[in-house]
Amino acid sequence: MIEADATFASTFPFAPHFTNAPGFQMHYVDEGPREGEVVLCLHGEPTWGYLFRHLISALSPTHRVVVPDHMGFGKSETPPERGYWLQDHIDNLEALVLALDLTGITLVMHDFGGPVGMGFAARHPLRISRIISANGPTPFGQADLFERVMANAAVSPWFQWIAKAESEGRLESVLGQLGFNIFSTLKLNGFENNAIISDSFIGAYAAPFARPQDCLGAIGWAKGFAIGSHKFEEPDAAAVRAIREKPALAIWGEADRTLNAEHFLPLFAEIFPTGQITRLPATGHYCFEDSPETVARLIADFLSQTCVRRPAL
Repeated sequence: MIEADATFASTFPFAPHFTNAPGFQMHYVDEGPREGEVVLCLHGEPTWGYLFRHLISALSPTHRVVVPDHMGFGKSETPPERGYWLQDHIDNLEALVLALDLTGITLVMHDFGGPVGMGFAARHPLRISRIISANGPTPFGQADLFERVMANAAVSPWFQWIAKAESEGRLESVLGQLGFNIFSTLKLNGFENNAIISDSFIGAYAAPFARPQDCLGAIGWAKGFAIGSHKFEEPDAAAVRAIREKPALAIWGEADRTLNAEHFLPLFAEIFPTGQITRLPATGHYCFEDSPETVARLIADFLSQTCVRRPAL
């Protein structure tokens, strides 16, 4: 876990907040006016809230931007006795949102933040106002979900590595050293913007994984896929009807080598038939790093163009 006040050369200058609602010390950023519309940003593997630093700065003058670190990532605790499967992360997010009583939520989801966010949406559709997928899957009971996930895994270098490393018994040992090989992991997934690389950038992404016992979150997400322990939340018919009506935006970096647009954008289009899709050429998996200004502008424009009302719960 990173020191609470770490700013990485002032590149992450946001006040830390913590809650024990999920049963461990969970860190989150909470910037912007409390009466503003809530934008809830969910990171994936192997990042943390630092991924959204440009978006926080862009939106917080007008919106309440809440950015949690999943258990085992960023400034959140990495308890050794807890489970790190998808369903555990959904439980943790649910506990945070209910503790803060967040409503009228615009979900911004990247990487495995997609399954976590959509899992929460399945449980609490009335708390959601908008959906924004940014190189993040949107599993929501689609009939061909498993086939598309497996087809993507067959061509993705990251998922191919996970399967091979697990079969050879070295997944834990390699990812247990993530603090030392963080940049190669980012590059394998599809990080294109080399101009942004600096000591503070590498330090920010390496710091959460200083010791093997700090890497349980990253190990759990990879291992859970390899052994089939992640369970997608199954929405009921009422949740599907409610979520399909929400304004939705997909932003997809087409140079993503981990999550291919051809496999995942159809899942988005199925659940959001009137949703907007913007594809970004020469932008990789980490679109918030590769094209931060473009992504922030697209999200800000979408928020301004889709006025919503908070439903009664």
